[in-house]
Amino acid sequence: MKKNKLLFISFMIGLLYLVYSYFYWNGAISTDNDAEAVGAGIAIVLVFPHLICAAIAVIFNGLGWYFHKRGFALTGGILYAVAMVLFPMYFFFVLIEMILSFIGFSQIKKSKEA
Repeated sequence: MKKNKLLFISFMIGLLYLVYSYFYWNGAISTDNDAEAVGAGIAIVLVFPHLICAAIAVIFNGLGWYFHKRGFALTGGILYAVAMVLFPMYFFFVLIEMILSFIGFSQIKKSKEA
């Protein structure tokens, strides 16, 4: 069975975003100034739900690509949209993944088992 390229691209972009976020927020925490550390801690608390939702979306996106299942691809796209709502300032980090996931979902044929 042929794998969906758009789901794979969306999965890889989402994975790169999570790696970028890890290094970015890890660097933001490591500071000598107490005020900067408190500010970074507050920022991380605000962004954390967005990152968790994006991470779960990447997992579902990868499962949708690997197992060629429509439900996983749709769930990944919806979770990208939820991540966008959770922290609207970072919408551009998950917009392309969301669009590619929904297009990939529409390209996967319905199985006759369901």
